[in-house]
Amino acid sequence: MNKISTKLASCFFIVVLIMDLFLMFYLHRNIINSRVEEEYYTLLANGANHRDVLIENFSETTIKHIVLMEKSKDRAVIITDNKGNIIGSSDISESLSGQIVSLIKNVDVETDELLTSNWKESPYIMSVHPYISNTNQSGYVLMLQSTGSLNKMVHELTEHFGMAGATSFIVLFIVYAVLSKVITRPLIRMKEATEKLSKGEFNVKLAIKSKNELGELASSIQKLANDLERLKTDRNEFLASVAHELSTPLTYLIGYSKVAMRESLSKKQREQYLEIIVEESNRMKELVKNLLDLARMDENTFTVMKESFSARYFFEAICKLVAPSYDLKNIKLNFVCTEDFQIYADPLRLEQIVINLLDNALKYSKENTEVTLKACKNEGKTRIEVIDTGIGIPQEEIDFIFEKLYRVEKSRSRAYGGSGIGLAVVKELVEAHNGTIEVKSKLGEGSTFTVII
Repeated sequence: MNKISTKLASCFFIVVLIMDLFLMFYLHRNIINSRVEEEYYTLLANGANHRDVLIENFSETTIKHIVLMEKSKDRAVIITDNKGNIIGSSDISESLSGQIVSLIKNVDVETDELLTSNWKESPYIMSVHPYISNTNQSGYVLMLQSTGSLNKMVHELTEHFGMAGATSFIVLFIVYAVLSKVITRPLIRMKEATEKLSKGEFNVKLAIKSKNELGELASSIQKLANDLERLKTDRNEFLASVAHELSTPLTYLIGYSKVAMRESLSKKQREQYLEIIVEESNRMKELVKNLLDLARMDENTFTVMKESFSARYFFEAICKLVAPSYDLKNIKLNFVCTEDFQIYADPLRLEQIVINLLDNALKYSKENTEVTLKACKNEGKTRIEVIDTGIGIPQEEIDFIFEKLYRVEKSRSRAYGGSGIGLAVVKELVEAHNGTIEVKSKLGEGSTFTVII
């Protein structure tokens, strides 16, 4: 009973079996009762008709006609006088006549009624109808109905219900087979897929044919597999990139440190080598800082300490800070802020957001182009835009650029120095301010990043 198909089939069988048994029992009883009631009604109605005829026209001829009308193997009539003597009857055995006469002598009825109604145990059912004719003749008309037809009907009905039950069982088995194929087999395939995922095998392919809950579940598992496979690929590429980025400055640091230690070097040459060492050390420091930011994102340790400060002074200070980097690449940095206003945010975290966006614009912009930083107050919130005319982002990549370790066109990102961390950090910091960030971009024409906090 460990398989879901077995459990499903068992529950289905039990529920339907109980329903079938209840319905069959209910219908069986009701049909039999209805048929028996119909026989009772017919017997009483025929007896009442014969009684009425005797009351209107009591004679031997009338009695003979009544006996002749009820001459059949399933039904009989007995007419007695007020002393219990039989004055007319159908062809019945003497023993049965004697039993009826003794029964009538002990009966004192004034209305039509059933004397014997136990059709299950008695060979017949019997009704009695008292009469008093216009000639002051009195007695009883007794109608007898054989229970053989009723028992036969019950037997046939039971056989039909048995056949219906067997048919229901077969149909139920067919339904189980269909359910096993339609429901349990996709579940088994999804179980096998999740087992592969748990083992690190992310190349899972599930056929998504239906649009119901099973189809949605299969689609979710497939999406998870695709995301895990992409994450694994990005992680490996990122680690390879980090190893490459670290090995290059380390090689320079070791090599130029040994060269700078030579006694034969002039002061100018030693200073030149020391500058290279400092530059490579700063590169390593920046890379390590990004890795620490990534670790903080995984641990959700970003804290925001908000305060009010001047927007113009804040953004002008950032522009002065990044200006040398822009000048080295011959890219013009424009700052647009039509009026000064107060910003309520964490100045350190906001600085990190803006610098990351400006650094991203710098990396992916060509020489002799422009980058614009805009800041304004809009509906009580601060709106910050970083606009570049760089290489742009493909439309199919825009939904993923804020994910950790994700880089647009990996080979091109390496060429431009992207590590796949900066924008993910920006998104986390913006959301820590309860703000939003969005991007609009066109490949080959540039991008616009908009932050609202």
